[in-house]
Order: sequence, then structure tokens, then C-alpha cells
Amino acid sequence: MDTRAAIPVSLPRANPTTSYWQDPPDSQLSDYLSSSSVPEIADVVIIGSGITGAGIAWNLLGGEDGVHTPKNQEKVVMLEARQACSGATGRNGGHTKAASYRTFLTNSSISLLTAKKIARLEYATIKAVHAFAAEHKIPCDSWIGDTVDIVYDKQQWEASLRGIEAIREVFKGEQDESTVGRYNIWSAEEARDRFYVDGKDVVGAVSYEAGSLSAYKFVIGVLKLCLEKGLELYTRTPATKVSRGNDGLWDIETPRGNIKAKKVVLATNGYTAFLNTGFQGSIVPLRGQITAHRPGRNMPSEGLPGTYSFIYSNGYEYMIPRPPGSKYAGDIVIGGGLVKADEEGLYEFGETDDTSVNPVISKYLTETTPRLFGQRWGEDDKEGRVRREWTGIMGYSSDGFPFVGEVEGDQNKGLYVCASFQGHGMVLCWLCAKALVGIMREKDKDEELEWFPDVFRVSGERMKRRFEGRLNTKVDEVDGSS
Repeated sequence: MDTRAAIPVSLPRANPTTSYWQDPPDSQLSDYLSSSSVPEIADVVIIGSGITGAGIAWNLLGGEDGVHTPKNQEKVVMLEARQACSGATGRNGGHTKAASYRTFLTNSSISLLTAKKIARLEYATIKAVHAFAAEHKIPCDSWIGDTVDIVYDKQQWEASLRGIEAIREVFKGEQDESTVGRYNIWSAEEARDRFYVDGKDVVGAVSYEAGSLSAYKFVIGVLKLCLEKGLELYTRTPATKVSRGNDGLWDIETPRGNIKAKKVVLATNGYTAFLNTGFQGSIVPLRGQITAHRPGRNMPSEGLPGTYSFIYSNGYEYMIPRPPGSKYAGDIVIGGGLVKADEEGLYEFGETDDTSVNPVISKYLTETTPRLFGQRWGEDDKEGRVRREWTGIMGYSSDGFPFVGEVEGDQNKGLYVCASFQGHGMVLCWLCAKALVGIMREKDKDEELEWFPDVFRVSGERMKRRFEGRLNTKVDEVDGSS
């Protein structure tokens, strides 16, 4: 793993695989340029146009204050190396799903307060994202309902029950008990009958509140709101170098000219180390792979009862049925398969090439749906099982937490990062973006960020930790059961 973590991180590649969500790309924003060249100076430059960058821009430009004609506010510029929202956000499954019970015991080993803050943040992010989409009428196929984790491994099942018991006990009697702590447990037989899965290897199932949406359409909607508030957006304009000048301002070099800025935000997730080598090895890219399947002929016409994850001894897949009323309603978007590749996916770490797919993972994901649903899948659609397949680049940290805050050191004053979301960004990014803007505006002094987990904050000590791969995918180690 040390060798993979040491691979120099690149800029996003040109001509990536075509994401299901970006076909076609938004006609207004995909190649948007506020002008032919970037401005000479800005207050804040945000690098990255995914959900994190969009959330930061929204909060910097006034958020929910209702101001659409900016006056005396910061000049905010956003740079994107490729098309708008063409990175991980525009290439994920759109799953707003926390599964907090799977990490609660591990997080509790740091402190109970930390575990509670993370669980609350994850649930609050789900609610906030879908509420924002509804309030601003963003057409992103927003769906809220129950998700289910189908568990195939006895140790994983026992760890799941321990996590549920712990989270229920901690939130008992609190207002979070019916939200953060609400879990339903199903036997193998119940799982087979209720969730249509082939039950011969199922140990049990857990269901709870979650959701799904087109993250691409959501972010495009947020960016359009930000443009109304004064954001300047430059797509196909990579930041090729970020350095601090003798004047104390940051110099950002791009093919469309150079910008000076008081503050720079790296909302660059897996690509962060390209612009700041201090994150080399502490934010490591990982290529993920997804397929979109047309439903089998025997699948229920009314659709599946919610979204799914399939958990086995050392990995998992996630699955999002497309809701009624959406494009290709009934399609099944399924991603994962990392550990099925050579050496449990070792060679996908450090990889920034989303122009291609791993053929071993392709074969596995293609075969996944009939294997999971058995006879209930039926014959494939006459047009074929797989409608589309694509890859995307995620960012993973050494300790399994995001980096949110100002980079330490006098030489880094004014350089902020909000990145490394462990493939879990849809329940982290939106509120982490809000917290970052609070940090930039020194809201800590007013105790306005008490809700934010301290373990997410940037520190030199965290940046020096050795990277050992994905965390929180195997049986919880807190009580020695792995």
C-alpha cells in the first residue's frame, strides 16, 4: 500500500468515461465560462465544482439570506478542470445513506461525543440535502424512504447488532432516538420475502431511513443559484499550480491566466495532493466503478422497496433503483466490487484514470444483479442487462475522516481544504462545506460550530499518518472480533 499511496497525484484526466448522470451534460453549465479569461484578483478561489465546492460557494455568497443581487460581498471564483461537476459527485450512485451503526463503535473509541456528532452530522446532511432540493425546486429525482443492508457474513452481522445496540442505547430518550437511532432488524427469511433477494446465503438485514438523488443534477441546480448570487465559474480551467506570493496573496496558475486570491479552497477530494504535496499519502485517490442495469423481467413492476447495500466479509456493494418518474425509472445502479479485483483492489488505490474501467470488476458487477436476486431477476431486458458503465475517483484519508479546515503553518495561511470523503460524500460534504465557511469566518469563536466533529479538522499530525487503505469495511475491531 505504501507504493500505491506514493504515486504522484495527477490532474483530472481528459475524456473520462461517460457517467450515467451526465448523459447528456447540462446544456447551460457543463462548459460555462464567466468570461474568456479568469479575473486578476479574487477574495476566494474555490477549486472544484462538485457538491463540496458548490456548498462552499453557496455559503460564502450568503446562503439562505435571500440576497440574489450581491452588494459589498466577497468576489468568489470557482475553477473546474473539466466540465461542471464532472468529478466524483457527478459520477457516484447518488446514495444519501449514512449506515452510522457500522462505524459508531469505532468512533466511540475516540470519544462518545465524537461518535454522536458524526452520526448526527450524517443524518442531518441527508435531511438538509433533500430539503434544499425541495425548497429550491431543483429537479434531481430526490427520493426519501428506507434503505436495507443485506448481510452475508456472520461476523459482520454480529458486529452490526452490536453497533445498533450501542447507538440505540446512546440516543435513548433523546430527540435523535427515532431518527439517528431508528433501525429495523430482519431475519434471513424476512429479508428474502420483503426485499426480493436470493436468501440462501443471507444472515440477516437492517433497514433504516435514507434517500437517493441525481447528485449531478443537484449540484448543477446549486451552481445556478450561486451564479445568480455572483459566483464566477470557469470550467475546463484547471488550476495547475497554487503558491503563496511575497505579497501574502495566493497565486493560482491556469491556462486562462493567473489569479491572485486572499483565500484558496481545495475542494478537490482525491486530486488534492496534485496542488498541495503535503497531502501526498494522506489523501489517496481510489478509483470506484459503477454500472447501471436494466431490470430483469421478473423484478416487481412497482419497483423495489428502497435502496440497498450488500455486505460480505471484506467488502460491499451498494444499489440504487431509479425512482418512478425519473429517466430510466426502474434501472438499478450498482457500484462496488473493489475487493473482487486483483489483490483485493490494491491497484485501484493511487489511480486517477477514470477514462477506463477495470475488466475484472466489470465482469463481477455485470453478474451481480441475477446473483443477488436469483430467480426473481428473470430474463434480461431485450436491450441487454448493462445500460452504462463508468468510473470515478474518490479520496481516502489515513484515519478514515475528511480533512476540513485551514492547512497548518504560517506559509499556508489562507489555504483551506475540504476533501477526502471516503466514498461517503453524500452524507458528509454538504455540512462539511457549511462548517468550512464557518471556520473561514472564525465562527469557532462564537461557538457556532459545536456540532462539527473535531476529528474532521485539518492537522499536521493527521497529514503525517501512514495510509493503510479503506477503513470501516471489515468487522469492527473495537472488541476484538475481527
